[in-house]
Amino acid sequence: MAGIYIHIPFCKQACSYCNFHFATSLRRKNELVAALLSEMGLRKDYLDDELVETIYFGGGTPSLLASNDHRALIEKIYSAFKVSHDPEITLETNPDDISDDKLREWKEAGINRLSLGVQSFFEEDLKWMNRAHNAEQAANSLRAAVKQFHNITVDLIYGTPVLTNEKWKTNVERAMKDGVVHLSCYALTVEPKTPLHKSIKEQKTADINPDKQSEQFLLLMEWMEEAGYQHYEISNFARPGFRSRHNSSYWQGKKYLGIGPSAHSFNGSARQWNISNNNIYIESIKKEAIPFEKEVLTTTQKLNEYIMTSLRTIEGLDLNRVEDVNSHKLRTASRKFIERALMAEENGHLKLTRQGRLLADGIAAELFFEEPKMIIS
Repeated sequence: MAGIYIHIPFCKQACSYCNFHFATSLRRKNELVAALLSEMGLRKDYLDDELVETIYFGGGTPSLLASNDHRALIEKIYSAFKVSHDPEITLETNPDDISDDKLREWKEAGINRLSLGVQSFFEEDLKWMNRAHNAEQAANSLRAAVKQFHNITVDLIYGTPVLTNEKWKTNVERAMKDGVVHLSCYALTVEPKTPLHKSIKEQKTADINPDKQSEQFLLLMEWMEEAGYQHYEISNFARPGFRSRHNSSYWQGKKYLGIGPSAHSFNGSARQWNISNNNIYIESIKKEAIPFEKEVLTTTQKLNEYIMTSLRTIEGLDLNRVEDVNSHKLRTASRKFIERALMAEENGHLKLTRQGRLLADGIAAELFFEEPKMIIS
């Protein structure tokens, strides 16, 4: 099984915290869509004829494309690749792009899952993030979406200087109120070279408070458990049967093909990523050349990636999936975290506890293996 990710590098405006690749000009949109279609043809053999079970339109803001563009891209995937009979086809969309007509058109194009970038239902928060939508659009878009789509995930951000615990609880409850089956909740991160980073550096904006973020994450886990959602990955919560199949494939180490500027791909042994430049990407594809860089993963790198991704999931790290000598080393290295109640071993799986999830990346890093040293004779 494999997945296909399509990067749509356009946005109406730049959010203060975002470091993804996008452009605010739609001037070359049609050329970009043509290039995406061409790249699919050029890379039809990348997945080695594996069955595609998920398709994901990400960005940027994929909902800025016309519905016939989504339809054309989906049809191209069906013609160039083997697709399962019930693929999960997700479209990321912003509240300000949603209307009853668009929802119907997306559904008719084959999209069966929406990822709604709400981030907050409060005007103050949205202005602070420089989001393109307002609080009224956030609420109205969700009410409209659930009338036509059942499989919907809502994105929320916590840990901002303007978000109190009371407002955070309201955001979470508001998202669940309409029967949303999946929530993706992310702690605000200050990425280099973003407007937010610059504003904090110039002391025009308050910096984030790690203790406040930890508190709001702990509250989130408590609320979601009480509401019957499964905390199946650090940032993701789902009703039974509604996990993101596409994102889960990343954490399970499945193959995926990334189409578009800045999109990443993985074939089981190597990663490659397209150039993060719309103009160069378009002109290269016109010449039937894919502008990318590539990294072949070592055995140690693959093991470390498994440690990182598996510890983020509810299933945890399966010690039976690693060699006996490495399994022993992981058990030994994890002992200090188990003693501090940050980790537990259950049926041959190392799992993070609720407190351990606060330190997931740091714990994983301490369990990483070093590359074997080369012996020069």
